[in-house]
Amino acid sequence: MRALEKLIKLVEWILVGMFGIMAVLVFGNVVLRYGFNSGIVFSEEVSRFMFMWLTLIGALIVMKDHGHLGMSSVVEKFGERGQRVCRFLADSLTLICCLLLAHGTWKQMIIGMDDHAPVTGIPMGIIQSALFISSVGMALVLAYGIWRQLTGRMPKEELIPFSGSVGE
Repeated sequence: MRALEKLIKLVEWILVGMFGIMAVLVFGNVVLRYGFNSGIVFSEEVSRFMFMWLTLIGALIVMKDHGHLGMSSVVEKFGERGQRVCRFLADSLTLICCLLLAHGTWKQMIIGMDDHAPVTGIPMGIIQSALFISSVGMALVLAYGIWRQLTGRMPKEELIPFSGSVGE
């Protein structure tokens, strides 16, 4: 588990670096366009691709930390059994969606390897792989949670994933 934590920290730092590069590219391009009537040709395309990666891989990191919006105020009103049922149903349905998304994205990635971005020439399959990585990663997180719940290893406190603060 220690290696996984280090990998996650590395990915978080890579995302921060990508955000910084994206901000510099966009800001620099705006300054060049309005101030000097020129621009960086690849800036818009690279920024768009980085934004896709930031959003999708960031969503995976947030899911691992239980940071997505949920219905915790509703589910907490149920007893433990109802909470377990709700968590199982939510995780199972989300897992199915992630698997379908991974399957479709894989097909699109194969097709996209022959299609190249107009300015940078990057194969679109590489750009689309962010969604594949995100959906497979989320599926693994969900499968692990379902396994923990089915084997009785998920305590009551974890049934309602919550990372925010209420009333503080």
